[in-house]
Amino acid sequence: MKKDIHPKYVEVKISCACGAEYDVTSTAEAKIGICAKCHPFFTGKAKLVDTEGRVDRFRRRYGMK
Repeated sequence: MKKDIHPKYVEVKISCACGAEYDVTSTAEAKIGICAKCHPFFTGKAKLVDTEGRVDRFRRRYGMK
């Protein structure tokens, strides 16, 4: 294998818009817009949208039972 072609991985902080910080091993620091602490799905604030299925919509459209 070739020598010195792989990037150096160092411990960096990933910071979210909500203020949460994560220590990870990466090649560069990053800022993210949403994380597991502020995402609506993980916090329980997500709204479930009840959508009808494709089959039901097809049957209703064409008058099938």
